[in-house]
Amino acid sequence: MAAVTLDGAALARRMREDLQPEVAAFTARAGRPPGLALVLVGDDPASHVYVGSKRTHGAEVGFRVDLHQRPADTSLEEVLALVRDLNAAPDIDGILVQSPLPSAMGADAARRVFETIDPAKDVDGFTAENVGRLVQNREGLVACTPAGIIELLERQGIAIAGKRAVVIGRSDIVGKPMALLLLHRHATVTIAHSRTPDLPAVCREADILVAAIGRAGFVTPDFVKPGAAVIDVGMNAVTSEADVIGFFGADSKRHEAWRKRGSVLMGDVHPAVADVAGALTPVPGGVGPLTIAMLMRNTLTAAERRVR
Repeated sequence: MAAVTLDGAALARRMREDLQPEVAAFTARAGRPPGLALVLVGDDPASHVYVGSKRTHGAEVGFRVDLHQRPADTSLEEVLALVRDLNAAPDIDGILVQSPLPSAMGADAARRVFETIDPAKDVDGFTAENVGRLVQNREGLVACTPAGIIELLERQGIAIAGKRAVVIGRSDIVGKPMALLLLHRHATVTIAHSRTPDLPAVCREADILVAAIGRAGFVTPDFVKPGAAVIDVGMNAVTSEADVIGFFGADSKRHEAWRKRGSVLMGDVHPAVADVAGALTPVPGGVGPLTIAMLMRNTLTAAERRVR
């Protein structure tokens, strides 16, 4: 039996609809809408798409959304000065600096930016203070992608407490906070990565498997315990026709899409996993929309805490 599809796009729409009356109530009480500042530096095409979506959905729920766009040759000091100005702005409740930053800014540019953002306005949940609060299971702003995955699991009635969970990937943005959120909900959690011995065997122990490694189709059926819930965080562009046919078949809709565009998106999970898993997020339409929905939730939360 094929896996149940965990439709993140549909849930994200419901979450935005639920937010609208809350945003309207805040606006009436505060005399202004929640304010979200988006900072976009450079010309990365994917970043422009992501920021455009965040801007559209923020306006849809009733936020004031300011886009601060800067060219690729902007210095790190200029970005830090902008962030400090936004920290001081009374009508801005949330600040998001889109990653990646231009490589010319240096390897530690993102860290320095995150260190500069006011933790009370850190709607990405990346500052050391908010990460520390997550470690201690205290109130704070939590990274949007892991928070969205928890929302999906809980709303779909997928049990977490007492279950075994494996997270493939140890990034600060997804892997580590994902493991902590599962741990706080009483799962037994393993963080696996490229140096984990016999990775497929480790993953087969999981009732909940989260793949966040950035390698197209890496998680094959031999990684998956029959009936497990598999969450695919990957978003990979596949440009090789041979790879598209190998993953999806020559007569598939994905191959047809490749013929039109020369590229298709797929996750870290091989399509054949659908024959083994009990539940599976699609790519696209799974985790991505939930990340933006949780950004909206974090922004409203930040606004409410600042205007108590």
